[in-house]
Amino acid sequence: MSGNSIGKLFCVTNFGESHGPAIGAVIDGCPPGLALNEEDIQVELDRRRPGTSRHVTQRQEADRVEVLSGVYEGVTTGAPIGLLIRNTDARSKDYSNIEDTFRPGHADYAYWQKYGIRDPRGGGRSSARLTAPTVAAGAIAKKWLAQQFGIRVRGYMSQLGPITIPFESWDEVSNNPFFAPNATVVAQLEAYMDQLRRDGDSIGARIEVVAEGVPAGWGEPVYDRLDADIAHAMMGLNAVKGVSIGAGFDSIAQRGSEHGDEITPDGFLSNNAGGVLGGISSGQPVTVSLAIKPTSSIRVERRSVNRANEPVQVQTLGRHDPCVGIRATPIAEALLAIVLMDHGLRQRGQCGA
Repeated sequence: MSGNSIGKLFCVTNFGESHGPAIGAVIDGCPPGLALNEEDIQVELDRRRPGTSRHVTQRQEADRVEVLSGVYEGVTTGAPIGLLIRNTDARSKDYSNIEDTFRPGHADYAYWQKYGIRDPRGGGRSSARLTAPTVAAGAIAKKWLAQQFGIRVRGYMSQLGPITIPFESWDEVSNNPFFAPNATVVAQLEAYMDQLRRDGDSIGARIEVVAEGVPAGWGEPVYDRLDADIAHAMMGLNAVKGVSIGAGFDSIAQRGSEHGDEITPDGFLSNNAGGVLGGISSGQPVTVSLAIKPTSSIRVERRSVNRANEPVQVQTLGRHDPCVGIRATPIAEALLAIVLMDHGLRQRGQCGA
């Protein structure tokens, strides 16, 4: 199986399965001299960790990271950084009823068609469990970006199913399990999720990610455009079905006189471009929006087929996120940070700054 790495100069390779003994990542290209310890990484993993509220999967994983290499006396050495997160609360028996069938909307069917074999335990390699090593790698990228350039990467949920969440304050994001930037909506979100869980169903969400302080000039003009690499990374996140930069699909209805961000000696007057012009950063905040589909593992019975292509009814038991978007914000932040660090190193290598 190929396609498990992202980045060129800051390259992250992800490994493991949902119910294997451990998951992790190997990071090539982290510059030497970055002060780094396990707690720098753990704080981000704790934001993503399962079992933190009644609205997410109740799988109880500590997600304690182990730094196996690439750090000596609290400082990166330039060698590959090995990160390991042990799986301690897998319940494989929960998946025995879908070992021979395919969940509608899940990667089960496509994996079987491609490889002729699949690990049904928690989705195996296709599980959102594999986002934990991404968050761990993103924590390193976040720290480097902040120290080198003062870049801050953060995100929030702007919509849960039919409920839009007006932005009120960044301060509210860490005060609720939804990463919602508006305290007045939290009770409504909780009631909606409680009913959804009773229904045995799932729902999608919209996540916004913003990187502030990105210098102008990062990215390439054709195939390695900054926005193209961001979209590529975000589409690698489980359940993401749409990515937009800046105004995104809203730009369809905008006239050029509105969409084009006017420039004055004091800077830009708007940011419809989302901080990227012609594939290169403009110096404005880089803004990304993600559409996340409903979870495929639900208790509602649905029609499918088994490996013999016979019709069956599929019901997924076990512990699942009724909305994977609830824990997606730290993951999206990590992916944006990884892409930005890679391009920051590439800019330094090509242009010396």
